[in-house]
Parts: sequence; structure tokens; C-alpha cells
Amino acid sequence: MPDTVGYIAAEGFAAELEGELARAGVRLRGWHGDRLLLAEPPALTPAWAEDVWFDARELPVPSIKQAARTLKGLQRNWALLTPPAHVRRANLIAQQLPHVSMKPLAFPERPPAAPLGGWTLLDEGRLLASPGTLSPFPHGRAGFVEDRETPPNRAYLKLWEALSLLDQRPGPGDRCLDLGAAPGGWTWVLASLGAQVTAVDKAELAARVTAMPGVSVRRDSAFALDPARDGPVDWLCSDVVCYPDRLYRLVTRWLQAGAARNFVCTVKFQGATDVAAMDAFASLPGSRLMHLHHNKHELTWVSLKRWRAGSHS
Repeated sequence: MPDTVGYIAAEGFAAELEGELARAGVRLRGWHGDRLLLAEPPALTPAWAEDVWFDARELPVPSIKQAARTLKGLQRNWALLTPPAHVRRANLIAQQLPHVSMKPLAFPERPPAAPLGGWTLLDEGRLLASPGTLSPFPHGRAGFVEDRETPPNRAYLKLWEALSLLDQRPGPGDRCLDLGAAPGGWTWVLASLGAQVTAVDKAELAARVTAMPGVSVRRDSAFALDPARDGPVDWLCSDVVCYPDRLYRLVTRWLQAGAARNFVCTVKFQGATDVAAMDAFASLPGSRLMHLHHNKHELTWVSLKRWRAGSHS
């Protein structure tokens, strides 16, 4: 069993992460800097953590060379989380480790499959290292080669990130619903992957998105759709602006009808974080709630058919 579990807080949401873990009964050891929350095992996958260090261990490192040898003895690929102190020493250690390419991902390429460990200095003579981490991106900071010309807004980055983490995505022949689609960022992603997309919104989509092959537009409210009439679909995607309880009622209708195989939906908080809504979404079959690096005060709720069938651990 690991010595310690490390949780990397979503930027600006340290209090949400700490509260979520406390409600789950996790025994917290305290913060190291403003992003890394240390706790006792076993590890969880809280929504407000962008990364989890599953098997962190404290190691004595009396010298820079010894620190580098210790890390290389555990595995090859490491990402340094800048410590609150001894930054120069940490950087000197990092310089002696094998180079790891952390260039932005060119979607739809998949993230690197090789394990990426996380480490930091606790003090001058001790480091904390975890060969196993939740995210394939360094400390959960997903970066992409952005398209600043074609998509109508930057919301497409959220869907790129979610699909990159899922190891599953829509493709040719898949039928997708994009609810609250305007101006069309998520529709653009889905259509670019070759899917057939029905974009649902009372507002108008960007003309260059509606002209894409496979895109049809329905000028209607997302909440007016009937799963029995408008399903089945392979992917139900929603970035619609609404209160969490209203989105919850929508997705449960589709789940109960068996009319959508996979869901990717943004749960947007209007004001304070709605803990009851988080618990409700987390309790749905085959669910995962996560704060993407490109989320704001919102979470992404995902439910995949293969998870609901029992393969999601």
C-alpha cells in the first residue's frame, strides 16, 4: 500500500476538493503548496481533482544525483510539480531525468500510453514520488494544438479533453445529439470525427458549422426532446446552460428509456457548488464526474454504456 495519496486540485477549487474528500471520510494530511493535497490511502477519484497520485511514497534524497537515481530506478517518465520551496534544487534534479515530451496533443491523437509519474520536493532532503497517476497529462493540465480559426468558440476544448480521457469517441456511423449546441463548438468536434450530429438549440449556430457534412439543426429546446421519439442515439452531449437539477432530470429520462448509449454533459453551477447535485449525478449508473482542465465552475459528467455494463472500475 502506498505511503500517501496526492490529489492535484483543479485551479481555483482547492476548497471544493478538500470538502469533497472530507465528506468521503478521507483522512487529510494537509496541503503542499496550493495544488497538492496529501491524504491517507486508499486513493479515490474525486471530481475536483485534475490528477491523483495513487502510489506516492516519501523518499530520502541527500543529494541531487541521488534524487535523480532514485526516480530513474522507479520508472522513466516523470513530471515535476513545482514545490513551494527549494525550486532551484527541484529543477536541477529534473534536468538529470530523461526527457519527456510534453508538447500539446494534436486531437484526435490519443494521449501517450506510457506511464507518467508525478513528483515534488517536500523539503531539501525528501521527495514525494508517485509512479502511478490518474491523468495521462502532466498533473492533469491537458494541452492541445488549438484551432483558433475554425471552431466558433473555445468550448470545443472541453469536449476534446473529455474524449481524450475516455479512450472512446464518436465516429462514422454514430448518431449524436448536441444539446444547447449554439454557436456550435461541440457540434464541430463531433462532425469532424465523422459522426451524424443533430444540433439542438433555439439560438442560431455558426454557418460554417451547419454547413459541415453530417450536421442537421433543430431549432428547439433541449428539454423538449422525447427519448422515445428522438432516440436512440450513440452519444448525447450537452453543454447547455441550466441549473444542475434540470440537467439531471433530462439525462435520467434518457437513461431510463435506454435511448442513449453514451453521455458527455457539463454540469454548470449557478453560484455556489451544488453538493447535492454532485451526489445525484455520481449515483447514476456507470458515472464519473470530473473537473477538466478546460472547465470553469462546472464539472463534466460522463456515463458510457460499457461502464454501465459493469466494466468500469
